[in-house]
Amino acid sequence: MNKVRVEKVVEEAVGIRSFRLVPCDGASLQPYEPGAHVDVLGPTGVTRQYSLCSPPDDPSGYLIAVKREDASRGGSAALHDNVQEGAELAISAPRNLFRLAPQAEQYLLFAAGIGITPLLSMAYKLNREGGPYHLHYFARSREHAAFLRLLESAPFQGKVTLHIGVDRDALGQVLSACMEGAGPGSLAYTCGPSAFMARVVEEGERLLGPDTVHLEHFQAAPSAASLPAGAFEAELAQSGKVIVVPEGTTLVDALIAAGCDIDTECREGICGTCIVPVLDGEPDHRDNCLSKKEKASNKQICACVSRARTARIVLDL
Repeated sequence: MNKVRVEKVVEEAVGIRSFRLVPCDGASLQPYEPGAHVDVLGPTGVTRQYSLCSPPDDPSGYLIAVKREDASRGGSAALHDNVQEGAELAISAPRNLFRLAPQAEQYLLFAAGIGITPLLSMAYKLNREGGPYHLHYFARSREHAAFLRLLESAPFQGKVTLHIGVDRDALGQVLSACMEGAGPGSLAYTCGPSAFMARVVEEGERLLGPDTVHLEHFQAAPSAASLPAGAFEAELAQSGKVIVVPEGTTLVDALIAAGCDIDTECREGICGTCIVPVLDGEPDHRDNCLSKKEKASNKQICACVSRARTARIVLDL
């Protein structure tokens, strides 16, 4: 974790506040690719992941935006209530599980609410490199749309469509209209509430084709914890050691107890910190960070929430 200073705090929308973070020692921060996030250790000792939404080629500072959640467990509420300009925070280096694929025919970006954050950094890059894109931003009202003044000015002007107060029953029709006419090789990227992203995936796969929609989750799937969690074995290929993962124990906890050096942060299957390569066996994927294609290949497992469908799984550890 690296120490940063909060240089500026801005009320971006109803319940959404941005924080510009600069290094305490005056040095430049690590560059990152659009879609990256950092872990932020808040004043209450709670660590949460926030997407970077500043220009990715600006090494002088990072920008994150935080939505205050009504059911906050000490993450977003602490940042809103206890962090002022001049305060110091600890953040991780950027990590990215939501990268832009190169050379798409067209990039269609679909954001809802606070989901604008990773897509804003993508728009910065596409503007700089001249990539063809259009950003569709869905919000309850203009007051709930973060970064609206920025998005309605150059260089984003004309490349952003704001969709205000779209009824849930009309969402599919609106998304379909946004995608119609997109040429072959177009890709869609989406971030926002799970129900919104599910409709983007549904319409995108119908109109653009399979594996054309990429998404990032802010919350774990609510059904993951309720799935059966029987015991299985994890073989460590590099040493030949076999670890029993009992029912009710996560794979990452079993690996750490056995002496493996495994980093973990969210413990909810959304940040991707604890992803481990798989050499054999079939994972029971319960995460929200691997793509459909990555899950289908069974070459990786998110060790904090996922388990094994086979009696034994072989890990490249």
